[in-house]
Amino acid sequence: MRLGFLSRRAIALGLLVGMGAVSSSAMAAADPTVAKAILMRSIAIPTVEGRGQVPKLAAYYASVLKDAGFQPGEIEIAPIGETATLAATLKGSTDAKPILMIGHMDVVEAKASDWERDPFVPVEENGYIYGRGSYDNKYDVAMMVATMAQLKRDGFVPRRSLILLLSGDEETHMVTARALAKKYANAEMLLNGDGGGGLLGEDGKPAFYRIQAGEKSYVDFEVVVTDPGGHSSRPGKVNAIYELSAALDRLSKYAFPPQINELTKAVLTAASKEVGGELGAAMARFVKNPADTAAADIISAYPEFIGQVRTTCVPTMATAGHALNALPQRASVSINCRIFPGVSIESVQAALKKAMDDPNAKFTILGNPAASDASPLRPDVVAAVTKAVHANYPGVEIMPEMSNGATDSMFFRAIGIPSYGVGTVFIKASDDFTHGLNERVPSGAIKASLDQWDSVLRDLSR
Repeated sequence: MRLGFLSRRAIALGLLVGMGAVSSSAMAAADPTVAKAILMRSIAIPTVEGRGQVPKLAAYYASVLKDAGFQPGEIEIAPIGETATLAATLKGSTDAKPILMIGHMDVVEAKASDWERDPFVPVEENGYIYGRGSYDNKYDVAMMVATMAQLKRDGFVPRRSLILLLSGDEETHMVTARALAKKYANAEMLLNGDGGGGLLGEDGKPAFYRIQAGEKSYVDFEVVVTDPGGHSSRPGKVNAIYELSAALDRLSKYAFPPQINELTKAVLTAASKEVGGELGAAMARFVKNPADTAAADIISAYPEFIGQVRTTCVPTMATAGHALNALPQRASVSINCRIFPGVSIESVQAALKKAMDDPNAKFTILGNPAASDASPLRPDVVAAVTKAVHANYPGVEIMPEMSNGATDSMFFRAIGIPSYGVGTVFIKASDDFTHGLNERVPSGAIKASLDQWDSVLRDLSR
């Protein structure tokens, strides 16, 4: 579930890592032609919810790894409902905690009638590979599979085991990632191909690279108000729709208190210099004094930055009534929350109840969400990623990112495993069609992506 570069520098401005260009590993990375073939084959398998195709894709990836020398005991495909997970282990020389990599095999639905090309027939045209999942997230999954296969062929033996984990329902229920986090809870760190990445300017030159080290926790609440109802010709003072509307009006006037952490402090510090003006000044004041609510309110007036300073909750769906000529017996609203790292779901629910101030409103948490804190900006991760990125993009800025969206990383962060989005694509903002029509990825990026995965994995697993 990539958020992409919707506001170019807006979402992911942050810490500049002061390291010069360093050459990548002397060992050869995987063959770009092979990686491209894996990606094309991946796109052709329509792994959307309801079609039961994720196990087929997992079996294909397993065949690629087996051809490279992985033994049956080193690969596990675990069915979960109509979907599945895949785990492949490159055994280390010690019992040190392993390094995990994760990506997701599923994609969001795409209707062929809406696209210029069939979304599940991969096509390469004018330097781009088109198809659903070409960017989110089959690109970096294909790069990871190709890299693991190459490391096996090279006879590379890491000090820490490298374990590739692929989930099967990240775009929907996220049950598979939760299961993987539970099974692989004893890990040193997680590297996620579905987060971070690089931005190209519209001139094609690299602008910056982001390391995702945190994300907002995703939670949906359902709030319900009920009433006996009756005939619409005999309205009284009590009406479930009026009551819920009044509670929502009170909620609209509420703002969660501003917060800051190591990650957002770095983001806002750099952003303050980048954007300038009233907004930049407010960012600088807030970094110096996180209790400055006036500064936080100025920042929150900008949709691309509000998530960096506080928890946000907003109504997204509402239903009410059962007949046109009857008083409503039930009115309900779904409230979607993106919770600041480290804040509990229970405390957010309590704040919503207080803000809505309706003792008759019943709150339900939908699904089984997980709240997580941000990961520390580990020097070894920053150094390894910087070295790998600078090998192909010398001197490009390396920045931390806190995503407003959610990825599989949240389940690992929730149990204390430091997790980092280190996706390898450098892409223009105008080329990012994640979850939209005519999704595409620049095919010329493949070699640099393979170099990056190879370098990062070799360096961190030593």
